[in-house]
Order: sequence, then C-alpha cells, then structure tokens
Amino acid sequence: MLLDIRHNALTKDIIGCAMRVHSTLGHGFPEVIYQRSMAVELESTGFLFSREIHLPVYYKGVEMGARRADFLVEKTVLIELKATATLDKSHYAQIINYLTAFQLEVGLLINFGEPSLTFKRFLKNHSSDRLQ
Repeated sequence: MLLDIRHNALTKDIIGCAMRVHSTLGHGFPEVIYQRSMAVELESTGFLFSREIHLPVYYKGVEMGARRADFLVEKTVLIELKATATLDKSHYAQIINYLTAFQLEVGLLINFGEPSLTFKRFLKNHSSDRLQ
C-alpha cells in the first residue's frame, strides 16, 4: 500500500503527459512519434527521465545482457510505449519481465494506437486497473 501511495502522484502525472500527447496527435502514428512527443511533455513537467536507455537484465543476480526501455522517470517508473490496435497479454508480460529483470517496482504500459489512450500501471508482482 505504501508503494501505491508513494508512486500514485508520479504515475498520474506521467499519464497526464500521455493524455496531452494523445489528445494532440490522436492515434495512427508510429511508436517513435509518440516516444519523441512524450519526451517533450516529460521535459516540460521538469521530470528527470532517460529515454531509450539500455538497462541490464539480471538472472540470479548475474547480469545477462541489456534491453532497451522507452523511458525511466525519476529513476523509479519504467514506461513502455506502444502504438498498436490493442494491447494483449504479451505486452503485459513484457513490462512485468522488464520490472523483474531491471529490478524496478513500478511500470506504466501506455498505448497510443487506439482512438482513446489506454494505459495500465504495474507494481512488481501486482497490477492495477486503469487509473482514472
């Protein structure tokens, strides 16, 4: 519960950034356009973030390689962007696996590919329904 309270405001602000991008651009662009637009929005809020960062993947405490994450905000919230007609369980598995492999606790999966923005917040070993 403490984790939820601590990160709730930050994830809501990030989702607000995504809503502004989606309301301006709509759906139908490639993911990279939304990623660049999210960077502009995140920067305008003053968040500390990294874009397209390579984070190490760990297995039993040993680094196995690296994967690219779309964003890491305030060194705590992993953001994975999509621009697809619908999210499916493989997208959920990707962010859950990233949270585990990158040893992070909070992630957002944001999809710009639908007429209305869709998103889901993930907590390590939990997921919560769409935030309002």
